[in-house]
Amino acid sequence: MRRKSLLWQLFPPFLLIILVCVILVSWSASRSLRGFYLERTAADLQARAALLQEPFAARLAAGEPDSIQALCRRQGLRTGTRITVVARDGTVLGDSQENPSRMENHANRPEIRTALAGGRGTSIRYSHTLEQEMMYVAVPLGRGTPPPAVLRTSISLASIQRALRVVYLDILLAGLVLALAAGLVSYLVARRISRPLQGLKRGAERFASGDLDLQLAVPDSEEIGALAEAMNRMAAQLDDRIRTVDQQRRELEAVLASMVEGVLAIDADERVIGLNRAAARLLDADSESASGRDVREVVRNPDLLRLIQRALAGDSPVEGDVILYGERELYLQAHATGLRGGADGRIGALVVLNDVTRLRRLENVRRDFVANVSHELKTPITSIRGFVETLQGGALDDPADARRFLQIVGDQANRLGAIVEDLLTLSRLEQEAGPEGLSLAKASVGEALQHAVAACSTAAAERNIRVEVDCPANLQASFSDVLLEQAVANLVDNAVKYSEPGGRVEVSGRESADGLEISVRDQGCGIAREHLPRIFERFYRVDKARSRKLGGTGLGLAIVKHIAQAHGGEVDVKSRPGEGSTFTIRLPRS
Repeated sequence: MRRKSLLWQLFPPFLLIILVCVILVSWSASRSLRGFYLERTAADLQARAALLQEPFAARLAAGEPDSIQALCRRQGLRTGTRITVVARDGTVLGDSQENPSRMENHANRPEIRTALAGGRGTSIRYSHTLEQEMMYVAVPLGRGTPPPAVLRTSISLASIQRALRVVYLDILLAGLVLALAAGLVSYLVARRISRPLQGLKRGAERFASGDLDLQLAVPDSEEIGALAEAMNRMAAQLDDRIRTVDQQRRELEAVLASMVEGVLAIDADERVIGLNRAAARLLDADSESASGRDVREVVRNPDLLRLIQRALAGDSPVEGDVILYGERELYLQAHATGLRGGADGRIGALVVLNDVTRLRRLENVRRDFVANVSHELKTPITSIRGFVETLQGGALDDPADARRFLQIVGDQANRLGAIVEDLLTLSRLEQEAGPEGLSLAKASVGEALQHAVAACSTAAAERNIRVEVDCPANLQASFSDVLLEQAVANLVDNAVKYSEPGGRVEVSGRESADGLEISVRDQGCGIAREHLPRIFERFYRVDKARSRKLGGTGLGLAIVKHIAQAHGGEVDVKSRPGEGSTFTIRLPRS
């Protein structure tokens, strides 16, 4: 239904009331004026009849009926009044405008009957004789009851009606002027009432659109002014509360966005209320579009969905471990509890996801390290023990076998010593982690690379592998020359071992935007992609049989990594099977 403005709800009733009042007043005034005119006319006719009673009574007493007709005409012309004399039996004896002989009996006329009864008879009716509306006043003529005759005076109401029409027109014009003036006043009053309300309406619309700083004008009307003041106070309080809620919301969003743990809120209908940035990253979802969606559209892990359903169904907190499979496996520790909303009670569940992938990987690395170091140490010890037992069992009596067995025992002892030495090196590097724990000195990078290559020259010559160094002669940096040479030597040694005979190893040093980069590139067999993330772990071997055959301890790359970290830098590798590998040490500026 279409709504009307307050102006057009107030003005039409006002105008209708004014019109009704004007019409009623005009009608009442017209009736009163007509009644007044008729009463004055009746009184005038009675007065004329009273003046004519004596002459007509004298003629009636003298028995001169013919003179009555003549007197009627004479007096009628002089007074401008129709005069009629009616006998007791209703016979018309004289009339100033008609021949009495042609007139019907008047005994049944109401004014005649009243006059015959001794009173004054008055009547207004249409005269068929004159064919116009007339007023009649009849009085007794002569003494006696009933009187011998009745004298009736009458006058046409046409002149009165013409006069009344003029008065009616004046009343109508005055009423119209009054109605127009009153209508204009009512319109102005209605507009005066509605205009402040329209201002309040526009102000309320601006409040609804968020413009709560607006101050409404306060009208001089007590009621509307009080309403405007109340709306201003309401807007101020609402603005303060919205600012408070908005600040709390921003603080909560900042806290949730800064949390490392993922937070996921679900309502009782299993729809997502919200999730923070960490949860969106862990679940690979969009935090903005996820709100309001079914939790199954956001969470695609069945274990996590079961945990959420358990939290929604029960009253106690629920914990569990969840593995998310994707580009990389994520190990999550999930804690779910009921979400309560004040007086409404339980409204859903809150799930906190803690990414423990690094801890799990560290546990796996530690477990693999213990297993690997045990295996690496057990192999030479078992070999030494076996050959010692063989020697003790009589192999010493055979000089050739004894020398061969002792050579093997010595090699395994050297291997055991190398493992222990590398472990001690790693332990020392971990204790001296960070540039502040090392003794750094500014030195030539090219010389350090030459020294590292020289340490591997014998192994390279045996395999006919050419090692090339590319480094500007004036390139200098602050580093520990002993450790850096050891790291580069380890990389060059690995490159030589895993390159085909007759190959080439490139060692380069250059200055980068962030500091110093040292790269060792070979043309060997390369490393598969799945091994690259763990290549720098202790005792991690891509090809265990070949690594041990080549005499490696499995700690060389771990030592390189710790040396880079001790300088505040890092090491990475790029490799493809069959295309060789490139190891790069990046050290920051001093």
